[in-house]
Amino acid sequence: MHHTVEVKNLRFSYPDGRQALRGVSLFVEPGEKVALVGPNGAGKSTLMLHLNGILRGEGEIFVCGTPVADENLGYVRAAVGLVFQDPDDQLFSPTVFEDVAFGPMYMGLREEEVRERVTRALEAVGMAKNEERVPHHLSGGEKKRVAIASVLAMDPEILVLDEPTAGLDPRSRRGLINLLRDLPQTMLVSTHDMHLVSELFPRTVVIDEGLIAADGSTSQILSDPVLLELHGLEAP
Repeated sequence: MHHTVEVKNLRFSYPDGRQALRGVSLFVEPGEKVALVGPNGAGKSTLMLHLNGILRGEGEIFVCGTPVADENLGYVRAAVGLVFQDPDDQLFSPTVFEDVAFGPMYMGLREEEVRERVTRALEAVGMAKNEERVPHHLSGGEKKRVAIASVLAMDPEILVLDEPTAGLDPRSRRGLINLLRDLPQTMLVSTHDMHLVSELFPRTVVIDEGLIAADGSTSQILSDPVLLELHGLEAP
């Protein structure tokens, strides 16, 4: 059985010379829901962008046992559903249907199959019957849901979410937490929302200055005030 995600000694520097990742190793098992926490600039987003080959550093990354390499990018990008912090980066079509259908159509699926996937994905995020709406008229919470649906329609093995609750009001946030709890996918979620972490993720990985500072059960990590303070985190 493969790890769903396997990162070995990943290093990455931006063109300006800033070292964002300084030897990160991480394994995520099938079905695991893992929180990735740390201060701004710790390397969380940089790490996530490596998982589907948008950024390429030194080291090894495997997704479902397949190396992230040029010849496998099609497979890797179908397997890793990446949801950006700002849904406006992800939603660009005139209707919700077209946004959610974009991935499956790009995969070359039949129209019938595309429609089924769109319907299923929108149902999964509680946005059924919204196909004809204009994405930029949606509320922040609705946009997040459609961005997640657009990734679910690709039927990924793993969901990688960057700050999923950022900018949401309490009710949308609660809805999103319930949604994520019910999804069966393996998840790696970067967040500053420590309540979200304590509610949803059995395992937490702390990253700071491009290195993994701690990796263990969420209850253990959240009950260590010294560790939290050291890495700019607050207990919920």
